Amino acid sequence: MTEKASARAKIIGLLTVVGLSAVTMLWLYWHYPLSTSLATVAILAGFALSVRKASSSDIEDTDMEPSEQSV
Repeated sequence: MTEKASARAKIIGLLTVVGLSAVTMLWLYWHYPLSTSLATVAILAGFALSVRKASSSDIEDTDMEPSEQSV
């Protein structure tokens, strides 16, 4: 019974965080559309650069010999 309650609490917590995030973003966009749009584009560009950098470092790791790879 406690496992179900714990899982339910985690789901409710996640939905609460996502809902508050969405409401905050809508409020910011309603009051400051240009600033919010620019900040959103900058943050998404940062994520894109992070993904690109991470994928390029993954490629370097696969070039090693099987005996050199760490576990």
